[in-house]
Amino acid sequence: MDWGSLIGITIAFTGILIGQSIEGGHMSSLIQPAAFLIVLFGTFGAVLLQTNTQTFIQGILMLRQVFTHPIDDREALGKRIIGWSTYARKEGIFMLEPHMRRETDPYIIKGLRLMIDGTPPEKIREICAIDMYFHEMELRNAVKIWDAAGGYAPTVGILGAVLGLIHVMENLSDPSRLGSGIAVAFVATIYGVGFANLVFLPIAGKLKAHIQHEMKWREMLVNAWVSIASGDHPRIVEERLDGYLK
Repeated sequence: MDWGSLIGITIAFTGILIGQSIEGGHMSSLIQPAAFLIVLFGTFGAVLLQTNTQTFIQGILMLRQVFTHPIDDREALGKRIIGWSTYARKEGIFMLEPHMRRETDPYIIKGLRLMIDGTPPEKIREICAIDMYFHEMELRNAVKIWDAAGGYAPTVGILGAVLGLIHVMENLSDPSRLGSGIAVAFVATIYGVGFANLVFLPIAGKLKAHIQHEMKWREMLVNAWVSIASGDHPRIVEERLDGYLK
């Protein structure tokens, strides 16, 4: 669990609520279901309109990563890489089949298979670079839904404010209904700006950091495979891994 994310969002909303209380406002005045529905459904409706369904669903599913630390197994992976290098040096690169069978990650299996099949080092780098590029683009396109939500939410909040003011103008003859319309108008703007800057954009930033971590992990593997396929001494492979393990 990434407690920093939970603490951060809690501090943000708590600060707003405390500020509202200090100013003499009531917490209940910030709870407006109509404004909430306008901002939330309007924002994600616009995002879905500009995004294909599969990418949208992937972006939503990535939300759980915001509250979990990325798995950092680089040290353990580095030891396995040195083991591959040492074994390939002694027994031959074509004898790495047992090591490949012990792996479960498809990307690692793919890289080991390329080496075992005798693929030249430059071809291994080329193939893996293409795989990395399209995988990263897929993830970044999914994250863009949160960037887009951060851009649309304030505007949808203004739309909600206008709708609230229209409701007010339609009921000028009935003072008892003016308060709810004005509340929706102003609270919709708060929801739009608040969700954009306290939720959607920070989520996008956190997910981008996760993607960067994964790409660094994959880059570490590619450089190791190329080095092993080139016949480098395990000590050289280890030196090249040092920069990724810091």
